[in-house]
Amino acid sequence: MTTTALILFLLATFFGGLTSGVAGFAMGLVVSGVCLHILTPLQTATLIAGYGFVTQGYAIWKFHDTVSWRGAAPFIAGGAIGVPIGTGLLTYIDPDALRIAIGAMLTLYSIWGLSRPSVKVAHENVSIDIGVGTLNGLLGGLTGLSGIIIVIWCQLRSWPKDVQRGIFQPVLMGTILMATASLTVAGAMTPETIKLYLLGLPCMIAGTWVGLKLYGKLDDEAFRKVVLALLLVSGASLVVPFSWFG
Repeated sequence: MTTTALILFLLATFFGGLTSGVAGFAMGLVVSGVCLHILTPLQTATLIAGYGFVTQGYAIWKFHDTVSWRGAAPFIAGGAIGVPIGTGLLTYIDPDALRIAIGAMLTLYSIWGLSRPSVKVAHENVSIDIGVGTLNGLLGGLTGLSGIIIVIWCQLRSWPKDVQRGIFQPVLMGTILMATASLTVAGAMTPETIKLYLLGLPCMIAGTWVGLKLYGKLDDEAFRKVVLALLLVSGASLVVPFSWFG
């Protein structure tokens, strides 16, 4: 890894922690926006899963009064199905195609979301929640981005921001635990990846702390727009190539 790439990696871990502190989920999106250009998909997924223990563990402790394990249970159950499938597909997926496909999906969803008022999906169905959890787990196992689907689903439900975080934070933690187990079995915990993890860890912790300080300043509508804006920027960063990484 070049010096420029290392500096960008450290900046990505800080801003990944910051965005996770503010929005509750976006760490993987920010980190992958850099890492998918300079590391393999397997290394990227492993680093994101490892850092997820820091960001989600701290957030669950911070917001323990609003965490709903019962509400999160169907999504976690679905994730148990999706994560092994996603991890199994990891070595068969073209990294450039995966990066562009995810980026395009995020960009289109974000533009649509920012251009409309909040839309509420009122119907509750455990089977649908399990299906959403399965898709969320599949994408988490495949990319390490364990929160995209569940966060979008919570936004469509138009729950208050604290209720959303009370659902998707434990889902993310559950998905991260399962993804880490699958990645370990797949042999992803290499000395090089562990070294990178330790280098970025102080930046991740600092960013998460700053982000949580900023979270309390957002109302529900501002929270929705921040999440969508983060999805848009992250999606665009995956679509646009960065030849200057070296």
